Order: sequence, then structure tokens, then C-alpha cells
Amino acid sequence: MQYHKLGKTNIDVSVICLGTMTWGEQNTESDAHQQLDYAVEHGINFIDAAELYPVPPKAQTQGLTEEYLGSWLANRNDRDALIIASKAAGPGEDWVGHIRGGPRLNKAHLNTAIDTSLRRLQTDYIDLYKLHWPERNNNYFGSLGYSHEENQHLIPIEETLEALAGAVDAGKIRHIGISNETPWGTMKFLQAAEKLGLPRIVSIQNPYSLLNRSFEVGLAEIAHREQTGLLAYSPLAFGVLSGKYLYGALPPNSRLARFPDYARYSNDAGIAATLEYIKLAKRFGIGPAHMALAFVNTRSFLTSTIIGATTLEQLQTNIASIDIELSPELLDEIESIHRSHSNPCP
Repeated sequence: MQYHKLGKTNIDVSVICLGTMTWGEQNTESDAHQQLDYAVEHGINFIDAAELYPVPPKAQTQGLTEEYLGSWLANRNDRDALIIASKAAGPGEDWVGHIRGGPRLNKAHLNTAIDTSLRRLQTDYIDLYKLHWPERNNNYFGSLGYSHEENQHLIPIEETLEALAGAVDAGKIRHIGISNETPWGTMKFLQAAEKLGLPRIVSIQNPYSLLNRSFEVGLAEIAHREQTGLLAYSPLAFGVLSGKYLYGALPPNSRLARFPDYARYSNDAGIAATLEYIKLAKRFGIGPAHMALAFVNTRSFLTSTIIGATTLEQLQTNIASIDIELSPELLDEIESIHRSHSNPCP
């Protein structure tokens, strides 16, 4: 395993981070514990959860993911060697109404979210606590374009940051990060921290894959210059880049078979690009999933790649990507495909 510093902290996190959003929906508690054991045995020390999980979000299962992680942590004596991350849900419509009666990013809501996550995780502190998405309207989760909305009832970024600072001072969280953010939002958090003497964000968790490299426009430079590296989610584009959904295939119990509305990476342009990447991987004798993950793992602005798996076999494949080296020739051909199929699935 390889490790990167988490922002400007002295924390080393594994370049591969274990994602957990299937636990409680597609995976049982036993499955979760098996994945955790295997991941840690292979050098992963970074585990990412959220109060929202599992996905798809619903009241009946909300919080199970953190509970499964918590029951595993409770039976170990190496908590200090692990970097546990979780996230607070932001405002939304009915799909998150079951969380805190409609989540907001103010002090009262964040204190409740943090305390509840700590109880579920059975730990005294969370190493990295992130805002799952912004308080304001934005084009996250695959929406295109930007529709500006003036909303006088938004919680200001400064107020949110002050609330998180209180949790840091109380020892409940160690560091903070953002997710599904824009360059503007990222810089506002950094400016507010500097102006008010508050904790600085250490990471940006956004989608990044061969089908969505939009992070490179704007945010990549910030990640470098401000040392707020990318935590890349959906590096396999919901598994699409593995090739298992090609030609209309829907493997039993796969995410797209169970949740067909999750079609963010399955549009015609995305399928066309995926075909080209899979042909390229085969020509160079590399598994498509290995190539896709190795590309993400080796980006200079990356802190960690968040992988998810519903089977141990998938987890083994994903972790093995850390040992894959992509030749300059292969990387040149990836860029050639990217120029022809630029960000088909933002």
C-alpha cells in the first residue's frame, strides 16, 4: 500500500480508501466486517462513511453503515491506527427529509449529526468530518449547468465553519473536509478559515474517473496549491468502467440491476467512451477496472481513491490496482480517448 499526507496534517492515509455506502443495503454486517478485515490486512487505514448511508437513502436503513463500522471498531484495539471519516448531509428535498427532520449545516444540526455518528461508530472522535454537499444549490450529483438561486435563508459558510470549529475544540472531530464542492465554495472555506482563525479544510471529496475528469478544471490547481487533495469517489463510475454492464448486461444483484435510476454513468456518450477504454485496457493486457483505478490512483492532486465493493472478489481487484503501473504509451492513449470523449458523465 502507498500513503499520502492528509492535507497539511501529519496524518498518513492509504492511497486507497474503503468506501462503505453499500453496507446495510447491498451488504450485511458480516459482509462489512469481512471487507474491513481484508482491507486493513492489505494496508488500508482510511475508511469513509456518512450519516446518510447506505445508498439509496431511506429512513428504514439510514445509519446502518456507521453502525456496522462501529460494531467492528468495538471489537478492535487499534482505533488510533485507523483514519475514520464520516459526513453530514446537507439540505435537500424529500429524499433526505428523514435525516434530522431535514438537514441543515448550522451549529445545532451539525452538533446533533456529529454526536449521533459518534454513538453509531462507537468511538470518541472522527478523524475527518466532511460536509456531504453544500448548503446552497449547486450542480452536484451529476446535474448539468448552473441555475443561480438567491436564497436569504442559506446558512453562511462562516457559520458552518464556526460550528465545525466548535466540534474540533471539543475533541469530537480532528479535521474537516468538503464534498461535492466547486472552486468557488472551496476557496470561500479557505478564505473564511484564514480570516477568522478557524480550522482549515484538508480535503475535497468529489467524483473523479475516466468518465468524469471535471475536477481537473479549477479544483485540481486548488488541491495542489492549497494542499486540499482530492478524495475521489466513483472512480469506477458505479462499476461501469469494469465493463460488466456493456451491451445491456445487468449482473444479478449489481447496483444498476437493483437501482436502475442510478444512470449517471450510463448515457450514450458514457457507454461509447467506456467501450474505448475497455478496448485500450485489453490491448495492453490490463483489466479494465485495474486500468481505471490505477489512472485515478496516480493523479498528482489525489490524496486517496475511495473504492466500494459488494463482494470480496471486487474488493480484492480494487485494492490490487495499487500495484498497477501505467506506461507512458498507455497514458498517452488515455488522453487521446479523453480528447474525443471529454467528461461524458459529469
